[in-house]
Amino acid sequence: MKEKLTERQKMILSLVVHDYIRTATPVGSKKLVEQFRLDMSSATVRAELAVLTELGLLQQPHTSGGRYPTENGYRYFVGSLMKLQELPEDRRRMIEHQFYQMQSDQGVEGWMKLSASILASLSGAISLVSAPYSRFLALRHIALISLSDRQALLIVVTNSGQAQQRFVALDEPMTQPQLTAIENEMNALFAELNSFQIREKLAVSDAFRRSALKSELTDHVVAAMSDVEATRSGEIYTDGLRNVIGEPEFTETGEARGALKLLDEKTALRSILTRPNADQKIGGIQVLIGGEGSIADLHHCSLVLARYGKSNAIGGTIGILGPMRMRYARNIPTVRFIAGILSDLVSEAFADMKTGTKNGEESPIIINE
Repeated sequence: MKEKLTERQKMILSLVVHDYIRTATPVGSKKLVEQFRLDMSSATVRAELAVLTELGLLQQPHTSGGRYPTENGYRYFVGSLMKLQELPEDRRRMIEHQFYQMQSDQGVEGWMKLSASILASLSGAISLVSAPYSRFLALRHIALISLSDRQALLIVVTNSGQAQQRFVALDEPMTQPQLTAIENEMNALFAELNSFQIREKLAVSDAFRRSALKSELTDHVVAAMSDVEATRSGEIYTDGLRNVIGEPEFTETGEARGALKLLDEKTALRSILTRPNADQKIGGIQVLIGGEGSIADLHHCSLVLARYGKSNAIGGTIGILGPMRMRYARNIPTVRFIAGILSDLVSEAFADMKTGTKNGEESPIIINE
């Protein structure tokens, strides 16, 4: 906003936001003076509330009633007035312990489910977590397993950790050693290439083009890579609907139906979770307040999103969806902290992938306009 608030107006706006977040009840001048023991009269506070209302930062449902923040009021608060609450050390240790005690065989899926569960529990909102995907999808490994003398299982693993399986009919009997030899050839030729590069490599490789089996297997590899690319945003994990279903914003406006619809529509969720700017740093926070863009049907809601992973390599998005009247000062550090843990885990799991910048660099909070 262009208008510059006085220090007193900033203080009063901050108090209104804090109290409304806590009570979901419009705040009046008398309540502010008494509850926060302000060194000014109710008339003075009432005059400042009127100014803040004229500026579009507060709204008053009834002429004689109290006031509560508008979307712009929340944006101003989050962008200019809010003081983030650092996570207590014991809570940090508890979160880290839950991640690192997880059995290694649960892998990425286990991390995603745990992230969604912890974030929903700590934020009191709906958690949204997308599995990591590579911005530069490439082949990591091919495996050929003999199922019978004329049938094999082809396993294609990408650098994002996603695996695709294909059953392949063989025109002639093949032993496991023969399949292993072909597997080694394909890995040597195609490893670290994307589907387009694999096609190019096949076109100039006489040995593969002259072999019907090798050519067919390569076609299967390309098809598997394409399937992964088509769902590159990965699986989406959610938790915590029960946290918000009873909030006034949902029960009084009917937005519970919108929340249920959103969680059921994976396409809409992917749109939300890929919304953070591609140039946004790992760990950077984006706050979307009110009915904007992909959450236009949820007029009283906000999103807090963060990217995690390895810069310019692999990553996903983690965040929460809740009432616009959420505890931003507590939820933003929580989202950022869990995103940092996921970044460390993903970076370690995919340590061989190239990366442009270091993880853990804290970037500014982006507020939607």
